[in-house]
Amino acid sequence: MALEGIHHITAVTGDAQANVDFYSGVMGLRMVKQTVNFDDPSAYHLYFADEAASPGAALTFFEYPGAPPGLPGNGMVHTIIWRVASTEALDFWKARLREAEMSVLHEGDRLSFCDPEGLACKLVVDDSDDAPLSASSPEIPAEFALRGFAGVRAYAQQPQASAELLKALGFAADGDESSWLLGGDERSATLSYDEPPPDAARPGAGTVHHVAWSAADDGELGSCIAAASGAGSDPTAIIDRQYFHSIYFREPSGVLFEVATRDIGFTTDEPLEQLGFTLQLPQQYEQQRDQIEQKLTPLVNPRDGA
Repeated sequence: MALEGIHHITAVTGDAQANVDFYSGVMGLRMVKQTVNFDDPSAYHLYFADEAASPGAALTFFEYPGAPPGLPGNGMVHTIIWRVASTEALDFWKARLREAEMSVLHEGDRLSFCDPEGLACKLVVDDSDDAPLSASSPEIPAEFALRGFAGVRAYAQQPQASAELLKALGFAADGDESSWLLGGDERSATLSYDEPPPDAARPGAGTVHHVAWSAADDGELGSCIAAASGAGSDPTAIIDRQYFHSIYFREPSGVLFEVATRDIGFTTDEPLEQLGFTLQLPQQYEQQRDQIEQKLTPLVNPRDGA
C-alpha cells in the first residue's frame, strides 16, 4: 500500500465568515469549495487549499454557528503542521500574524500559533522532496506561501496500541511508536502522538474532527478496509462524497481517520477558475436549495472582484 500522505484535514468552526477571513484572507489559502456537510445539510462545509485544489493542501471546516470553543484531548488531533520554504518565510509569517494581532512563538525552524478559535498550527521549514502546494495571494509573496501539510500531532494515552494498524496502512515508525511517517511516491506526512492533557476532550470550535489520508482510488480503499479490519478497527463501507470516495474508522488511539481518493477532485461540479465562489450542493440536496440557502449565512470570498 502506498498512501500519499494527507488528503485533507477537517475541523470545526463557529463562524464561517471569520473562518474565511482568516484562512483565505490572512493565511492566503484559496477557498476552493462552498458546500454543506453531506450528513447535515444545515451546516456549511468549507474547503481551503492551494491554487489547484490539491489533496495534501486541503483544510476543511464544518460550521456550527456559535459553537462553543472545544478542547482537544485524548484521541484527537491537536496541531496541524504546514510547510514553508525557508527561515525567511517564517520571519514573514511571524510579522504577518503579529500584524493580525495573533500571538506567535518562533523557535528555530518552526513557528507556532493558534487560529482565532484556538486551533493550534505550526509552520516548519520544508525538508521534504514533495512538490509545493501553494495558493496565490496578492499579499503573500510566492516564496513565502504555505506549501501544503507536513503532518499532524495527536493526543494518545497509549500510542503503541496504534502500531499494528499504522503499519498495516503503510506508516513507518520514525524512531519510536509515538512518531510515524506515511510516504508514497509523491507525497508524505507525519503523525505524532503526545501525552494527553488531564482535562477531558471537548469537541467544538477550534478542534479537528478528523484527518484524511490520501488513496488513489476505490481499489486502494478496498485494501485499506482489509488492512484496518485485520488490525482490529471497524471501517465503514466506501462512501461517495462527490469530490472523492472515502472510508472512516477510529484507530486504536481514538483518532478518527478517513481515507479519501484522489481520482475525482473538486472540479467535478464547477471549473477550476470558478472554485469557491458559489454554493455547490450534492444532487440529493439540490431540490432543497432554497431552504438550505435560507439557513446559511452568505459568505464574502476575499477573491470576489479580484
